[in-house]
Amino acid sequence: MGMDTAFEEYVVARSGALLRTAYLLTGNRADAEDLLQTTLAKTYLAWDRIREREAVDGYVRRTMVNTQSSFWRRKKPESLYDQPPEHPGRDIPADRDLHDALWTALARLGTKQRAIVVLRYYEDLTEADTAALLGISVGTVKSTTSRALAALRRDASLRDDPRAALPLGAQP
Repeated sequence: MGMDTAFEEYVVARSGALLRTAYLLTGNRADAEDLLQTTLAKTYLAWDRIREREAVDGYVRRTMVNTQSSFWRRKKPESLYDQPPEHPGRDIPADRDLHDALWTALARLGTKQRAIVVLRYYEDLTEADTAALLGISVGTVKSTTSRALAALRRDASLRDDPRAALPLGAQP
């Protein structure tokens, strides 16, 4: 199978999940699409150097986080979101306020904290997988996760909603 065919099959099979990750990292669909496109372009250029095909998702996620982190460093934090994020998928009015509050609180986290929360709780990666993906120790993942979750718990927009006490990603 040629390089182009293998890459095309990978993109077709994984683009939905990768777009979801990009959305969680960026906060809106347009930026997520741009981030995914940039990431896939970088992946294509490195495709022939990726020896373990089962590790491609990890390579792509790390490239995505690194690319987004570079963007965050160049942009002032107060200007990350001009408008509330779009709400793809399921839109239940009763959960909308909690979703908005959680998204706002997540956007206030630092770059590393946000990346770790997204990878651990939205992508459901283990601590070891998250550490390997980000090139940090498992202990750093644990301590950063602890601080990020504590910050989310203290966030005033989440404090009064009893559903916010559920683990991230859990349904009421």
